[in-house]
Amino acid sequence: MDWCSRPSFVLLLVVLLLSVDDSRSQIALPAPAAAPTPAPRPAPPPDVFCNGIYLSYVLEQREKIHPFTSDPADQPYSFGATATVVNHGASDLLSWTLLIPFRHRELIVSVGGGVLTNGSTLPYNTTLDANATAFSGYPNTDLKTAIETANDLSQIEAKITLVGTIFGSPPPVVPLPEFLALDDPSYSCPRPTVYNDSYAVDTCCLPNPNYVPNDTNVTGFLPRLSGDLTISYDVLQSYGSSYLALVTIENHNPLGRLDRWQLSWEWARNEFIQSMKGAYPSVVDVSDCVFGKQGQYYQDLDFSKVLSCKRNPTIVDLTPWRYNDTDLGRIPHCCRNGTILPPEMDPEQAVSAFQVQVYKMPPDLNRSVLFPPVNWNISGTFNPDYQCGHPIRVSPTAFPDSSGLDSDSLALASWQVVCNISRPKGASPKCCVSFSAFYNDSVVPCKTCACGCPARTSGPTCNATAPALLLPPEALLVPFDNRTAKALAWAEIKHFNVPSPLPCGDYCGVSINWHVQTNYNKGWSARVTLFNWRKDQFADWFLAVRMDKAYAGFEQMYSFNGTAMGDNTIFMQGDPGLNYLNGEVNGNNPASDPRVPGKQQSVISFTKTKTPGIDIIAGDGYPSKVYFNGVECSMPDMIPANWAPRSGRIGLVTLFSLVLAVVGLVILEP
Repeated sequence: MDWCSRPSFVLLLVVLLLSVDDSRSQIALPAPAAAPTPAPRPAPPPDVFCNGIYLSYVLEQREKIHPFTSDPADQPYSFGATATVVNHGASDLLSWTLLIPFRHRELIVSVGGGVLTNGSTLPYNTTLDANATAFSGYPNTDLKTAIETANDLSQIEAKITLVGTIFGSPPPVVPLPEFLALDDPSYSCPRPTVYNDSYAVDTCCLPNPNYVPNDTNVTGFLPRLSGDLTISYDVLQSYGSSYLALVTIENHNPLGRLDRWQLSWEWARNEFIQSMKGAYPSVVDVSDCVFGKQGQYYQDLDFSKVLSCKRNPTIVDLTPWRYNDTDLGRIPHCCRNGTILPPEMDPEQAVSAFQVQVYKMPPDLNRSVLFPPVNWNISGTFNPDYQCGHPIRVSPTAFPDSSGLDSDSLALASWQVVCNISRPKGASPKCCVSFSAFYNDSVVPCKTCACGCPARTSGPTCNATAPALLLPPEALLVPFDNRTAKALAWAEIKHFNVPSPLPCGDYCGVSINWHVQTNYNKGWSARVTLFNWRKDQFADWFLAVRMDKAYAGFEQMYSFNGTAMGDNTIFMQGDPGLNYLNGEVNGNNPASDPRVPGKQQSVISFTKTKTPGIDIIAGDGYPSKVYFNGVECSMPDMIPANWAPRSGRIGLVTLFSLVLAVVGLVILEP
């Protein structure tokens, strides 16, 4: 073979030709058009030195928006930012939650690559958070290690893109969070490094050496958490394009309760509800499927039998007479009209459950690809407010074998949502308390606007800040609108000051009167009266009172079932036949008589032998907190004074003083 035909010779010849400097053979190419110079946004610092969980926050865009204001602190700006979580550690990061403390009244408008951990809807006001706003990954809820994935960023990294509105902080001020952290006690996150030139902060979270882990289960999933209320999302059957899930709601709080519960969530992957048993959507609507992606993919599916295609469906419980319905019922713990009671009241009715058949969309058409819905919320008609977290993957739930064999069947996959009772910022109570006593003939009523004052657009105005007027006892039996004449007459008799305009009402649907009835050497008693000013009734109601000083002396109740439940709290519920608190009804003559509230009443007795030194009249005989159906009620700011004599009676000390005064005048006469 000729040596010139060898590959090495050909390669050498090419190199020599390319190295020849022959300017005549070069053709001048036109220079590319100059691109617009972007704002300086250097890349955030590299994370190559982090051997833990790398966190970063980069402010990528900020623009002044309308309305333009003269006060720089109130000027709104739109902003875009990206938060990054990268697992550079040696262990998987399961169900991670990122904490970002916003400081400039940020309003989050959209979230990509994650969700708000508390399940709130967008736009979200970050000022509602006490310390920091929590974000959870979705769909990347777990981040694996670089070792087990060969540094596959799609499995070890998650990016959360944020778009929102910020107030104040005009340039050159850079509105960055004060710190970044994981909501995980097993990691310690130092204060971040701030890079003003790149509008970024970052930190590296390392395992906490002082953390003592809980016992782990053999499944490798996170342990189940405790909370006031938990929701289990258990996949029982899985197919290529659909799955069957059981949703179980359990109440664990001794004072928690739900009436006519409404449960909502958000489908993040275009799922829709085909059928349900044990519950039903509040609105049956398939229009989003028929005119959306679902209708294009499932062209042969009869959507007239589909229940809900809403992205945020609201689910309600069925009535008891639907329990034996073979199509809609026959699910244990279903069909109770949305009532979930405290476990101490009835463990069987502390649980509610239903089944849901879910259809999936590409690219999730695999029986092993399962995602739960996100942004869970649950509420009731006259109940505490609950704030729910993000669903976390837990070990599969075990169910007793339906055939009666001594065996358990495991769910294919299980997630847990934890909800806790919260008091939203600015929220008003729903019930209120009044105080009265045998030693004072004036009632301390519920506070002015105890349950909030509605905005008045017409009619007479009232004073929303003036203290409520003291009342005669009979005024408690009539609605607030009918108390004016009684309150003014009582003020005139007692020479009380009357503000102008008059104080507003309490605007509460339920009120409770605590009346100290007797006080003697060895014991004392009180009378508890419940008033329902609403039109609907309360079935299986309960009341809880916290007695800080008198709890140990509790003896019994006479018309209610009273139980000392610990934490200085006495739990009350109606005995059989008295467990309904009826609603407000018309008087005997509706044209002239005021409406009459539903009412329940009982006497409660205490002994003083177990509470030495207790002073009933000084305040020890009044509760510090009162809960009705789990809702904390508004309490008065004062108690009845012990210096006011009851009308028609004169104390012995007062009578003796008058006698001495008369005798003195007689002696002094000349």
